[in-house]
Amino acid sequence: MSVCGGRLATEPSTIRASGVTVTDEVITVFNEMKVRKAQANEDEKKKRKKAVLFCLSEDKKHIVLESGKEILTGDVGTTIADPYLHFVKMLPADDCRYALYDATYETKETKKEDLVFIFWAPDGAPLKSKMIYASSKDAIKKKFTGIKHEWQVNGLEDIKDRRTLAEKLGGSSVVTLEGGPV
Repeated sequence: MSVCGGRLATEPSTIRASGVTVTDEVITVFNEMKVRKAQANEDEKKKRKKAVLFCLSEDKKHIVLESGKEILTGDVGTTIADPYLHFVKMLPADDCRYALYDATYETKETKKEDLVFIFWAPDGAPLKSKMIYASSKDAIKKKFTGIKHEWQVNGLEDIKDRRTLAEKLGGSSVVTLEGGPV
């Protein structure tokens, strides 16, 4: 059992940075979020992850999926009105996390979906936690091949305004994010 409530379900991957490994479960979740199946039926689409948090295991040796800290696309519009706001509320105020957020947005030209890798290091997190998460970030980033957008966030004031995410995704060309105006 990890500090953040996740569990070490599978053998860790072999790439190390600062002695921390990424579990196969984390890589599987990333690959499932990255690949959007054109043939997916409605049930499969509803089970797709919109957002997920990752944390360090209790022994600080593995990056694991944080248990219960995810948003499924099937929940958006039913139990979750605003997925971005819900995601922001999932972030702990006093500790670091890694996150993947599947942003849906429109530019002046087209509709898009992009994965955003977020390194959450709030000012209120313990210095030791900030140091190990920062020094382990490369281990998870190396596993997340093809990520176009990376964002380090140090407090709620930086992330709660969706315009900041819109800036990361495409600046002034982004006109809507998660179906709402920017």
